[in-house]
Amino acid sequence: MKKLLTFTFLFVLGAATLYPLLWLIGASFKTNEEIFSSIWFMPEKLDWSSYRNAWQTVTPYDMGHYFINTFAIILPKTVFAVISSVIVAYGFARFDFPLKKFFFALLICGMLMPSIVTIMPRYLMWNKLRLIDTYIPLTLPSLFAEEGMFVFILVQFFKGIPREFDDAARIDGCGTLKTLIYVLVPCIRPAIVSIGVFTFLWTMNDFLEPLIMIHSVEKYPLSLALRLSVDSTGQGYEQRKVIAMSVIGLIPSVAVFALAQKKFVSGITAGGLTG
Repeated sequence: MKKLLTFTFLFVLGAATLYPLLWLIGASFKTNEEIFSSIWFMPEKLDWSSYRNAWQTVTPYDMGHYFINTFAIILPKTVFAVISSVIVAYGFARFDFPLKKFFFALLICGMLMPSIVTIMPRYLMWNKLRLIDTYIPLTLPSLFAEEGMFVFILVQFFKGIPREFDDAARIDGCGTLKTLIYVLVPCIRPAIVSIGVFTFLWTMNDFLEPLIMIHSVEKYPLSLALRLSVDSTGQGYEQRKVIAMSVIGLIPSVAVFALAQKKFVSGITAGGLTG
């Protein structure tokens, strides 16, 4: 009886969590009138015209162009975030250096500071360097481990690996960098995948920072292109077309999470156990 109640609760909770996504997909096939007249996700009939119209945006560029722009930001940012976070976390976890505790405390303080507080100083700095309306302000900071939470997570993983691994690698002739690449990185692969997934999803969904840093419609990522399909009054646009665009925009995020789900979940749970 206890297991039955548990499974029932989990089923209801899962259905409540998934229903908004199911409704979003179903609404993309509905007419505008049906969207507002029924909360049931299944449409009366399937109409694929919204997807044909969605690919052609209200700008001179189609969604394919904005996907390319989006991945021009996501791919280098994800690679930079993973590499820099691993290196910085390795330094904190395995080496002693002056003011180590002070710098780690600064890292924790940076985690607690909302990004909205720093966005204006960053804009002024990039504007002074004449790099506004380029992708550099959106990607380059990741090369310096700007996301303190990633470093903190990796430090806990590194601390969970016995130092005997380092000693054995050193006896076999590995230097500091080879020990990291060939011995420690394979041990923290789930955490690295988790960081990559988080960076991908957060960048894919980011709206505010590209809005401030990018001015040319030609360089907009998908999140800004989607906003262009909605006018300032919220009226006079085709709701199902915008919903279809949203569904298309969700495909990369869902695909990445599905492919990396096993490593992602094991990375989160292992972090909780070793931390």
